[in-house]
Amino acid sequence: MATDQVVQAWTYNGMVPGPQMHVEVGDRVEIELHNELPAATDMHLHGVNVPNSMDGVAPVTQDLVEPGESFTYAFEADEISVAMYHAHHMAQMTVPNGLLGMFYVGDVPLPAGQTIGGQAVPADVAVSQEIPMVLNDAGVIGYSLNGKSFPATTPIVGNRGDWIEIHYANEGTQIHPMHLHQFDQIVIAEDGYPLDHPYTVDTLNVAPGQRFTVLVQLEERGTWVWHCHILPHVERESGMYGMVTAVVVE
Repeated sequence: MATDQVVQAWTYNGMVPGPQMHVEVGDRVEIELHNELPAATDMHLHGVNVPNSMDGVAPVTQDLVEPGESFTYAFEADEISVAMYHAHHMAQMTVPNGLLGMFYVGDVPLPAGQTIGGQAVPADVAVSQEIPMVLNDAGVIGYSLNGKSFPATTPIVGNRGDWIEIHYANEGTQIHPMHLHQFDQIVIAEDGYPLDHPYTVDTLNVAPGQRFTVLVQLEERGTWVWHCHILPHVERESGMYGMVTAVVVE
């Protein structure tokens, strides 16, 4: 993909990824899907407990939502989740072309007051930023982070000493080992499930369909690269591209 290339994506609410949805445990949720695409579609809440009729898999649990039609997904959010929503019909085309987004129920508990891999998490730790990082590698989106390829990716900007929380979500077709220069990644949840024993990594493998939540403390000033470590996903003859962004510590 050329650095100045703009593609025609399929979107939820005109954006890729679609709008983040954040509800609380116990909330009654209704999501109206109105189809303005040129083809029929559906929507699956990946990682959220829903009634079978709300699972969003045509033709198994519902009929396709035809162009111009609507369908309402209704359910009660019953447990903490770090989840995704995406089309299920023709997913090999529609999801890499943009029909994806993040869905959160409640908040993953932090390992406050614990020491993990030699790094202490303060008892009064406060997260300054909660950041989704949606990984993709196919369709019109291509090798991308949150729907954009370097140099169009948006860097994370914070202050020295800040703690940030990152939710990785892989909507692609390949595993992606995510590497953040300089800073440890403390893995606190997998697929939205809090870990009894958080652990520290330098590089984290995120497989298709998986979600991981990590804590990072920004300990050193500078601009630090953050990228997939499958090198053809981030470098080519013309230079850096694809699944690369940065953390800027001020």
